[in-house]
Amino acid sequence: MSTLGIIQDVLLEAQHQDFFTGVPRHLPYRLVGGKAFVCIGVRRCGKSTLLHQIIARLKQAGTRAEDILYVNFFDDRLDDVRKGKLGLLTEAYYGLYPEKKGKRGVHCFLDEVQMATGWESFADRLQRSEKMGVYASGSSARLLARELGTAMRGRSLAWELFPFSFAEFLDARGIARDIRGQQGRSRIRKGFDEYWEKGGFPEVLDTDPRLRVMIHQEYFKTMIFRDVVERNDALHPRAVRDMAYRLLNAAASMYTVNALTGYLKSLGHKVSKAFVGDVIEWLEDAYSLFTVRLFDASVSRQHANPKKIYAVDHALVRSTTNGVLVNSGHLLENLVFVDGRRRGRELHYYRTASGREVDFAWRGEDGALRLVQVAERAPEESDTRARELTALREAMRECPKSRSFLVTRDEEEGQVQVPEGSIHVMPVWRYLIADE
Repeated sequence: MSTLGIIQDVLLEAQHQDFFTGVPRHLPYRLVGGKAFVCIGVRRCGKSTLLHQIIARLKQAGTRAEDILYVNFFDDRLDDVRKGKLGLLTEAYYGLYPEKKGKRGVHCFLDEVQMATGWESFADRLQRSEKMGVYASGSSARLLARELGTAMRGRSLAWELFPFSFAEFLDARGIARDIRGQQGRSRIRKGFDEYWEKGGFPEVLDTDPRLRVMIHQEYFKTMIFRDVVERNDALHPRAVRDMAYRLLNAAASMYTVNALTGYLKSLGHKVSKAFVGDVIEWLEDAYSLFTVRLFDASVSRQHANPKKIYAVDHALVRSTTNGVLVNSGHLLENLVFVDGRRRGRELHYYRTASGREVDFAWRGEDGALRLVQVAERAPEESDTRARELTALREAMRECPKSRSFLVTRDEEEGQVQVPEGSIHVMPVWRYLIADE
């Protein structure tokens, strides 16, 4: 069969496929006319399913199956297309439906676009010349900046998708987010216990513990070798692997480029600090690990001070690390970080003038600073609570009008009145569904 014939088979199969649409996501995206919709996030977080949900919405609104052009670039039958011959897609489609050329109303879905060379200019042409609606998904943060910013010149809107939030997990389990009664709160707490163990990757929610660990480990290996080493043509793949696992084992902890470079050299890798810096950027690009910098008006001081590292999913950390450096307190902090990152907050850590640290700081929409301290256990009258509140109080004195929170594993909600203002104490399960 000819190449065009094979591509047409792919397109027709997709038009007749009953796509899995899963649980509706809480991503507050909007479809805007004249703008390509681009969904970006770590692999296996549900990007393809989100595209399937959009397809289902279009069909419910009256769009016919033949008006949808869907391709997943992981399909091995599209090898020629992936290598830069994207024009074959439209040639094959118009071969099936010649009357649709140049007509509005056709919707093109490009799934896993990072696999295809030159997809950016192709997607731009689909909008300008072919008058198609364009929807794409990918697992590279660079899609947000370099590719979209240059090739599509403002004709796209990018949205970040993460593994299930706790609220989405509750939806998947059919648990109402109603905290007004004891019974409702009990169900939510039980749901959180499951979320705490399993994390947010949709595929592992209904697997047994051993299989879940294996899947998480395979995810991280694939992120390293497919999304980092291969995508960036890394010269030292073993060094990349060793560094990625070192950082994952240090989730919710400080790191410096100098220390990482020294660690890799101690393992026999001949790498430079520049290489280490590149690998950190590559891991962030793949949405596997994230860096948090010091809250400071000076960008140079932000870069000069140690940074903190977080992973895309707390349960993946538990499944993939050796457990020496990561404890449950770190996992809880990691969970709170991902919640903030998912909500689009520009997160930093805060250091007071006396050297005490607050885990997270960011500017709210009202311009006031938000301060969040995370502690697994902080019962009243304990040294832990006194220490965490002292750091918050110092930060509040330095940043008047800030709002402060102490998030714990399961402490009862309440407010601590201090001379600097109020500190909201709440369990993490309630914090995660607040304002959802």
